[in-house]
Amino acid sequence: MDLSLPVTLTVVALIAGVFAFANWRARQPAEPLKVRMVNYHVVQMACIVLLLLMAAHLVTLWAGHPLTGQQPGGT
Repeated sequence: MDLSLPVTLTVVALIAGVFAFANWRARQPAEPLKVRMVNYHVVQMACIVLLLLMAAHLVTLWAGHPLTGQQPGGT
């Protein structure tokens, strides 16, 4: 599966929307005697990890070739 630029930007927008929703829900006051079924802080952490991965993919797309880091034998 090839993630082109429009698909990657769409995924970034969806993840940002999920992060915003989880942030909003995490800020709601807790209701006594009611258990939250979803830990929204964990959802936010997962969204941050996915956003970092998508950011690295965007850099690769914009550079035109995979970035490999330092080359061996360099000074």
